[in-house]
Parts: sequence; structure tokens; C-alpha cells
Amino acid sequence: MSLADPKSVKVNITTGTGVDIEWKDGHKSHYAFQWLRDACPCATCSEERTTDGRKPGDPIKQAASLLPMYKPKLRPESANPVGKYAIHFKWNDGHESGIYSWDYLREHCRCSECHTPAATDKIQ
Repeated sequence: MSLADPKSVKVNITTGTGVDIEWKDGHKSHYAFQWLRDACPCATCSEERTTDGRKPGDPIKQAASLLPMYKPKLRPESANPVGKYAIHFKWNDGHESGIYSWDYLREHCRCSECHTPAATDKIQ
């Protein structure tokens, strides 16, 4: 058993609140949809983050404009398991190439316990 094995996964598409995972070791994680989209692990998004100097989950830097365009709130249109190791989202912005492994999600847990300076030193 790996620490990254989920006991339960709840994708809250209807309420738009994000993804809640309870891991087999009892730890609980919550991921907002916006964070998940900004942390997409696909090759294209990873390369864009590297080029922009962003970490997974950092928002995309937008150029200032005089007339900001309306953008609907990001949320998945669907979420499906990928074998026993990951979850795949089809996003309402058309993006659908990211596969979020349980290891990736556990490594980037957003909870206060995992997101302390000491904990984040381990994942950088």
C-alpha cells in the first residue's frame, strides 16, 4: 500500500467546490478546480509553467487589458478514473490532456499540514 492510494474520491462537479480525497492512511485532501486546472500535469501545461517560471497550481499570468473578457468559472465537464493510478478531467475550457496520478495529487496536497514551509521544501 502506498500513501498515495485513495480510500475515497469525491468530485463535486455539481456544487463546483472541487475534489475531496480521503487517503488510505487517513489523511484528507481538498483540491479546488481552479488549482487543479492550473496544476495540469500534461506536457503542454508543464512546459508553459516552466517557461513562465510557475509552480504547479500557480495561476497563469494574464496581460493587462482595457476590457477584461468574461471567463466562466473553471470546472470539469467530466471526471473519470484512469486504471487504479489516476483521474482524468475534461475541462469546460476544452482542455483534456492531463492525467492526475494519485502520487501527483498526494505530493501536491493543499492542506495546511502538508503546505507548511517544512513540507513544501520536500516537494520542490
